[in-house]
Amino acid sequence: MKLDISKIKQVRLKDSQFFKEEAPKTQIYLHHTAGNGNAELVSRYWNSNETRIGTAFVIGEDGLIVQCFSSKHWAWHLGIDNQDFAVNGAKYQNLNKSSIGIEVCNWGYLTKRGDKFYNYAGGVVKPENVTTLETSFKGFKYYYKYSDKQIESLRQLVEYLCEAYDIPKDYNDSIWAIDKDAFKGVKGIFTHNSVRKDKSDMYPCPRVIEMLKNL
Repeated sequence: MKLDISKIKQVRLKDSQFFKEEAPKTQIYLHHTAGNGNAELVSRYWNSNETRIGTAFVIGEDGLIVQCFSSKHWAWHLGIDNQDFAVNGAKYQNLNKSSIGIEVCNWGYLTKRGDKFYNYAGGVVKPENVTTLETSFKGFKYYYKYSDKQIESLRQLVEYLCEAYDIPKDYNDSIWAIDKDAFKGVKGIFTHNSVRKDKSDMYPCPRVIEMLKNL
C-alpha cells in the first residue's frame, strides 16, 4: 500500500521553531521519542520551547503520521558538532539541514524487575508491549514494542520520501552503530545510532529490519 498523504495530520510548528529554508535532501534518520504514543503531543511540546529541535514527521503508536513542517525545511534533530565529524574522519557539514528526521513514538529501553517490565520513567509496561532482543543492544535486552501500525506507516512514509528525494532504499546493518558513511553525507537511510553512540533510537527490532530490507 502506498502512502495516502491526505491522511497525514498537520500539527505544524510555528515558523520560529524550525528553519524555513529549503535544501537538497540526501538522508533519512529514524528516531524514537522515548515517550508515550501520542504523536500530536510531541509536536505541541516542541512548540512550547525555543530550541528549534524537531523532526518533519512523528508517527504515533496508533500509526497516525503527524507532519510538523515541510520535509523541504529542517530543524535540529541529530545533536552533533565539529568534533563528532573530526573523530569519524569527515569534514563538517550540516546533516540536520540535508536530512529528513522521522520520530516514532516509543518508550525505548525497558528494565525487568521480578516479572514486571518498566520504562525509564518508572511506568509499568504490559508484557504484550515488550520486544525481547536475542542480543542486548546498548546494554538492554528489552525494549518497548513498535506497533504493527507504526511500522506500516513508517514503511509507507520512508518509501514516499525516498522516491520524492531520490534517496536509496538499500538496507545496511551498519545503521545501528556509528556509521562513517552517515558523517560523510552518503545518501541513504540511517538511525540516530549512526551518528550518536549514546543514543539507542531506533533499536534493531527484527520487524523493523525486515520492513527496511523489503522497501
